[in-house]
Amino acid sequence: MTVRVDRDGAVVVITIDRPERRNAVDRTTATELSTAFHAFDADQSVSVAVLTGAGGNFCAGFDLKALAAGTGPSVGAGDGPMGVSYLRLSKPVVAAIEGYCVAGGMELALWCDLRVAAENAVLGIFNRRFGVPLVDGGTVRLARIAGQGLAMDLILTGRSIGASEAAQHGLVNRLAKPGQALEDAMELAVRIASFPQAGLRNDRLSLIEQWGLPEQEALANELRRGRQTVDSGEALEGARRFASGQGRRGEEI
Repeated sequence: MTVRVDRDGAVVVITIDRPERRNAVDRTTATELSTAFHAFDADQSVSVAVLTGAGGNFCAGFDLKALAAGTGPSVGAGDGPMGVSYLRLSKPVVAAIEGYCVAGGMELALWCDLRVAAENAVLGIFNRRFGVPLVDGGTVRLARIAGQGLAMDLILTGRSIGASEAAQHGLVNRLAKPGQALEDAMELAVRIASFPQAGLRNDRLSLIEQWGLPEQEALANELRRGRQTVDSGEALEGARRFASGQGRRGEEI
C-alpha cells in the first residue's frame, strides 16, 4: 500500500507514503488515492480530510520514472490522472504541505480546499522542465486561486516559489513552522469539523459551483443550497442556540 488512511475523531488523514520517491504518484498510488477519498466522502461519520505526504515532502508529482517505463496515469470515472483531481467531494479537504509540493503534487494541493504549508516548503510547476503537461487542473485552479499573473509566471517559467510568497498570493492559506504543517492542518480540520455541517457543506458547494454559472444562476443556486440547509433543521437549531445566549459577540461555541 502506498496510501495510508488514519482517523482522528471526525477527521481522516490520508498520507501518500512513497518517501523514497518524494511521494511521487504512480498508477497504483493514484488508484489508492481515489479509493481513499471516495470512501471518505461516503462515510457519514467523518467531516474533514487532511491530505499529506510521508517523509518530509508533500508530493513531487506523477512518477516520471513510471511514465518512462510505460506505466502512465490511468483516468478513472471522474477521478483524474493523479487519482482525485477531477473528483468533486461533498466535504472539505485540507492539504498539509512539507518539503516539495511540485508538478502534479501542486495540482493535488490546488484541488484541496485549504492549504497549510511549512515556511520552508517549495512549490512549483517543475514538470515544465520536462515537457509534461498540466492535466490535473493546474491551468484552471492555479489562476482561480492565485490570479492570472502568478499562474502564468509559474506555468511559463517552471520556477520554484516559497511558501511565504505563495501565501502573499493566497496560494497558501496558513504558514506553519517546519515540521508542523500536519499538526496545524489537523487543528484547522478539527475546527471545521466542529461546526454544524449541513450549512458548511452547502455553502462550500455553492462557492465551488458558482464558477461555472452566470451571476443570476449562481444566486439561484446559492438559494437552493441554502434551502437545503434550512430544510435539514440545522439553521433553526442554530437560531435557538443563539437565542439562548450561545455564541454571541463572536464567542466560541
